[in-house]
Amino acid sequence: MNIAFFLTPKNEVVYEKPNSTMRQALERMEYHRYTSVPLVDESGIYVGTLTEGDLLWKLKNTPNLSFNDTNKIIIKDIPRHISNKAVSISADIESLISLSKYQNFVPVVDDNGVFIGIIKRSDIITYCYNLLYGNDELKTSI
Repeated sequence: MNIAFFLTPKNEVVYEKPNSTMRQALERMEYHRYTSVPLVDESGIYVGTLTEGDLLWKLKNTPNLSFNDTNKIIIKDIPRHISNKAVSISADIESLISLSKYQNFVPVVDDNGVFIGIIKRSDIITYCYNLLYGNDELKTSI
């Protein structure tokens, strides 16, 4: 199966730019109720994932940092504690499932590393559930 079937395209994904501020990221993540967002640079290249944990560690490890001062912190200067991997649009489903064990979403890039969207772990779980139990099982449990 082609993983493009699962793709949520970039234009439907909330992401941040590395030159955005910590405050912008905090507010956007709060508004959408996300615990992590992809980071995409000005050229459209996926450069990592920013998590709530990264933001919390930055707050903890920066003496006297208040919420009001978070507009002075640039995201690219915030250490990331987990390196979320992206997959190529041509990757196989096994690679996708393997990465989804550790990530809420899997970023998808084209052959040039340009970010084209994400695949949500919930969509992968639904796919696997349907493989195991089929649609008949879904109908009887509703």
